[in-house]
Amino acid sequence: MNMATLGYSLQHTPTWAIALVSFILISISIILEHLIHLIIQWLRKHRKSDLVEAIERLKSELMILGFMSLLLTVTQDAIIEICIPVRAADTMLPCRKRISNDTAILDSCSAKNASEVALVSRHGIHQLHMFIFVLAVMQIVYSFLTVSLARAKMRHWKAWDEETQTIEYEIANDPNRFRYARQTTFGRRHISTTTASPVFLWIKCFFRQFFHSVEKVDYLTLRHGFISAHFSARNSNFDFQNYIEQSLEEDFRIIVSISPVMWFTVVIFLLVDVHGWHVYLWLSYIPLLLVLIVGAKLEVIVDEMALQMKDVNSVTKGTPLVCPSDEFFWFGHPGFVLTLLHYTLFVNAFELAFFIWVSTQFGINSCHHEHRTFTVIRVVIAVAVQVLCSYVTLPLYALVAQMGSQVKSKALAKILRQWHVEVRERRRKQQKLVKSFSFNHINMSSEWSQENKSAPEFSSGLRENTRSSSEGEIVEELEHAMKTEANSSSHPPPSVV
Repeated sequence: MNMATLGYSLQHTPTWAIALVSFILISISIILEHLIHLIIQWLRKHRKSDLVEAIERLKSELMILGFMSLLLTVTQDAIIEICIPVRAADTMLPCRKRISNDTAILDSCSAKNASEVALVSRHGIHQLHMFIFVLAVMQIVYSFLTVSLARAKMRHWKAWDEETQTIEYEIANDPNRFRYARQTTFGRRHISTTTASPVFLWIKCFFRQFFHSVEKVDYLTLRHGFISAHFSARNSNFDFQNYIEQSLEEDFRIIVSISPVMWFTVVIFLLVDVHGWHVYLWLSYIPLLLVLIVGAKLEVIVDEMALQMKDVNSVTKGTPLVCPSDEFFWFGHPGFVLTLLHYTLFVNAFELAFFIWVSTQFGINSCHHEHRTFTVIRVVIAVAVQVLCSYVTLPLYALVAQMGSQVKSKALAKILRQWHVEVRERRRKQQKLVKSFSFNHINMSSEWSQENKSAPEFSSGLRENTRSSSEGEIVEELEHAMKTEANSSSHPPPSVV
């Protein structure tokens, strides 16, 4: 190979050019590392430990991609020296024709033997470097979009959770009020004549996921069922929306990770990228079908709980009561739904990353984009799946997954810690009010004026004391419930301080 082919080595490159390139690369790396550090510090300040662990998991996945790129750089000279027959090199090509002019110049194998070529050319290894880079960037972008869209959808549920503490809600859900299960708002939404048929049930739930997948009545009913199943009626002020967010953050650690099975899936996708097979067109339909089936299944679970409620007791007292159970989920395992969503998001991210890589490396007129209609369909499906899965299906899963038999002890432990802090603050304020009242009561010279001034404060202090005592009892009950769930699980919950 001559100098014109390889270019100048570092021995004949100006030192200022080497230093400039190194400075730019080091500066960008330091800025990115500092940015990640600031994000982690912000999350820790706001007690988002699960998101911190998710970022750490994402960093480990990016480290794997970086190590793969490093291995390619170190071993590229050995790879291009591996020779294969031309007949083998002309099979299963992504494009119809090979470009033989470059191989005659760049290929050491073809220079030695005209019937052989290199396993992968030097330029091909560079393009593979770029694919790893694009895949890493898309993994970051998709992770950010997924958590942002899901939290944006769940933010609306906060108002529904706060509504349960109002007098209007207590009146509308009077525990002494009897109604037929079909006549409740939840029953009218989920119980009908077509619900008895599994076919019509799936069809109805399939289309419902696109329009109002989670209504307020669904959220409030599932919330009541969760609290009644795992705690008691005294826990009506349990922050269910916060608990769901904590559970989703815990699941997000799984979503951003890439399992060995998924890495081998990438290898299979690269293997079957053969011209004329249109594999990536059919590949784009896999995430779409998965997210639609999972969304319909989650809606079916809510309907099945409504039907079970009607079968157990046709007359309901107060708020409709559903009974959580793992039997509603596939294979009796709610986590299987998360596995499908994880695979859906990964395949969709890979599909869009591959499209961007092909477009930037080979141009929009390359053989991969021979059929522009197929290309447009792939891009539209990829974007639609990302929005549908992140904004609709994932929040729906976060809610319905709580209808399993088990409580997520780690998410519950975080709620308990927050409650402990709030109860301590209220008790501290109450003690200050009591001391202030005692001091003012001793002062006999201004007894009447001081009593008039401190009576409302003392009354408020008594209310705070009653509230703190009640919440202290609730915290103790939640701790007892968490310990009970932990004894039935193989993974004990973290200790609560």
